[in-house]
Amino acid sequence: MLLTIDVGNTNITFGVFEGKEVRVTFRMMTPTRRTSDEYGLDIRGLVSYNGVDPNEIRHVIISSVVPAVMHSLSSAIVKYFKITPLVVGPGVKTGIRIVTGNPGQIGADRIVDAVGALEYGGPVIAIDYGTATTYDLIGANGDFLTGITAPGIRMSAKALWEDTAKLPEIEIVKPPSIMAKDTTESMQAGLIYGQIGQTEYIIRALKEASGLKDAKVIATGGLGRIISDETDEIQVYDPNLTLNGMRLIYERNKN
Repeated sequence: MLLTIDVGNTNITFGVFEGKEVRVTFRMMTPTRRTSDEYGLDIRGLVSYNGVDPNEIRHVIISSVVPAVMHSLSSAIVKYFKITPLVVGPGVKTGIRIVTGNPGQIGADRIVDAVGALEYGGPVIAIDYGTATTYDLIGANGDFLTGITAPGIRMSAKALWEDTAKLPEIEIVKPPSIMAKDTTESMQAGLIYGQIGQTEYIIRALKEASGLKDAKVIATGGLGRIISDETDEIQVYDPNLTLNGMRLIYERNKN
C-alpha cells in the first residue's frame, strides 16, 4: 500500500491507497514543534485506527509547503515504517512543465493538484480552497501556464473577527439567504458569496486571457464543496485531488 502525506499550512492530510483506490483518509494539525517519535507513533496509530495494518504500508510520498516539519516527519517515516519517502521536489518526475517566470516559486501542493486535475483532461483549471485559495491553469500538454493566489475563506474570516472590535467568531456556512438578517448571517454572506463571485470572475478571466475557453474546472479543498455547489463554472469537486496527484507522481517515479 501507498501512504500519501500532504503537509499544508493548517493540516497534514494522509491517504492510504491500495492500487488506484483510496482506502482511508485522515488528518492532523500541522504543528512545527513535534519530534520524529511523536509523528511516528501518531501516524501509525491513525493508520491502525482507520482499519489498515501499518505493516502493510510499503511506499510513502510526501508533498510539503512547510519546510520546518520535514526533518522530523521524514525521520519518523524512516524509523517507524522502515521506508525512505519520496518527497515531491526538484528532480521528481511529475509530467508538469512549469513555463512561468520562476519555476522554483511554484509550491509542491500546486504541482500535485495540477497532476491530479490533468487526469480529467486538459486544458484544466485546478482550484484548491485551502489556507489560501489557489487557481492554476494547466495546458493540455501539461504546461503549468499561470497561478493565482488569493486569501482563503478561513483566512478572510479570521481577519474579520480578529481585526474588528465587535464582529464575532462564526461558523463558515452558507447563510439561508444573501438578504442577511443579523451580524452572523452578514459575515457568512460576505464570505461565501464573495468567494463565489471571486471564483466565477477569475475562471472567466483566465479563460478569456488564455484563449482556453473550453478548460475544465476541478475544485478541491475543505471548503471547496460549498463553493462548487453554488456555481456552474466548476465541473467537478474532488476531495482527494491532491492525494491522487501524489499517487500518480509516485507511480511515475517508483522505478
